[in-house]
Amino acid sequence: MNILLVKLSSLGDVVHSLPVVHDILAALPGARIDWVVEKSFAPVLALHPGLRRIIPCEIRRWRKSPLSAVTRQQWNAFKADLRQTEYDAVIDLQGLTKSALVARLARLAPGGKRYALANQTDGSGYEAPTRWVADVAIRVKPHIHAVQRSRELAAQALGYALAPSPDYGLKRHPAQAGRVPHAPEIIANTVAFVHGTSRADKEWPLAHWTALGHRLNAAGYQIALPHGNEKEKSKSLAIARALNESAPGQAIVWPLLPLDALTHELARCAGVIGVDSGVSHIAVALDLPHVQLYNFDTAWRTGPDAAGGRQVSVYAAPSPGVDEVWRAWLGCLETVQEVPGQPSGDLAWPASGAGGR
Repeated sequence: MNILLVKLSSLGDVVHSLPVVHDILAALPGARIDWVVEKSFAPVLALHPGLRRIIPCEIRRWRKSPLSAVTRQQWNAFKADLRQTEYDAVIDLQGLTKSALVARLARLAPGGKRYALANQTDGSGYEAPTRWVADVAIRVKPHIHAVQRSRELAAQALGYALAPSPDYGLKRHPAQAGRVPHAPEIIANTVAFVHGTSRADKEWPLAHWTALGHRLNAAGYQIALPHGNEKEKSKSLAIARALNESAPGQAIVWPLLPLDALTHELARCAGVIGVDSGVSHIAVALDLPHVQLYNFDTAWRTGPDAAGGRQVSVYAAPSPGVDEVWRAWLGCLETVQEVPGQPSGDLAWPASGAGGR
């Protein structure tokens, strides 16, 4: 059975949809799954072993100059790539006009069908063409977590029952991870600060990051500071300068990394503290101990939902305080029961931060 998933963007939304792949393969072991996604997010999907083919597109860029020769050439190449395979099921997980267009362009096998959402869910974008294009429009309950929305849509489309917990398919194998240049070979005592976000109103104050970093340094952790652009790099450097004033090496600014390498590096950390962003959601998918920060009461829809409290969200307006985030981090540590140095399933890290309790 050939199945095409359509979830083009953004990074967090793509990560939220990853459990659909495991769900389908668990229910239909012979399924062959392809996925259409914006090219910039394809490296994350490439880490999932359950996908047969990733079909990249650049609709965000193409619509800025739709009549240019380059756009026409690349659009035609994308269509040819998309239409290589006949699909028994095309599932539009996004619910927007652009995803409906991609679903419409895909080739169906005899008897194949297109599936999409029949209704908008609370807090999520939705555009009517998604149900106009679909052969089967599926209604889900309106108040639903983003991860569960995609899982339920696919389960209803293909007729299987869902497992209780999502499996994102991203495994923590630190020994196999690519290394950041000049970084220590083992960074299991490192906490990554994911401060970058495309929305200024989701940011956490610089002074808060610095104060939290000092507490983590005192507990024996080094702070890792990833970034995705020059603005985020400047903030990373500012945090690092403040933390390294008293003792060099308390914080390290990672180089600009592609998403696959960044995912590998996050997987080698003791945990992550981050704002509501795509990279922060990758930390959730990796099952890292994680505190996710919210300036808006939207964690019910996009925040971590891990059993046992190893991943939590903290919400306050205008932003959470340092004490609150620190207590949440200590709570995450209390749920980590691995013996130091001993792997547990796909997870393995030393309990080097135990002194921070």
